[in-house]
Amino acid sequence: MEKISIKTTKRTEIVDITGEVLKIVSKIGISDGICVIFCPHTTAGVGINENADPTVKQDILSALSKLVPQNAGYRHLESNSDAHIKNILIGPSLSLIIESGRLALGTWQGIFFIEGDGPRQREVWVKIIGK
Repeated sequence: MEKISIKTTKRTEIVDITGEVLKIVSKIGISDGICVIFCPHTTAGVGINENADPTVKQDILSALSKLVPQNAGYRHLESNSDAHIKNILIGPSLSLIIESGRLALGTWQGIFFIEGDGPRQREVWVKIIGK
């Protein structure tokens, strides 16, 4: 298992981790398999989306804040219930196909760490399962 360290700088933020994941896949050097990406945090998650236009990230964060506002009378005492709820919507893990030694991503796709309660020092874990 490999770990990617991420230092977020804002309360909500989307960080592109595509390059780091591609390096890990290349380093492991298997031809065919699965790349599992796991976020071990309850107020952050991982996702795949368009990586060509940076405004997509802004739109995603904006829509999430409208769906789940920060101050909506939650009972959780830490004032970060919105981040916990967003984590459930986004999800903590991804499974990606490795074929012919390459990660199978669509033309415009990137892999993102999605922070919901920063700024913080975070990790994403990457496990390669192959033949």
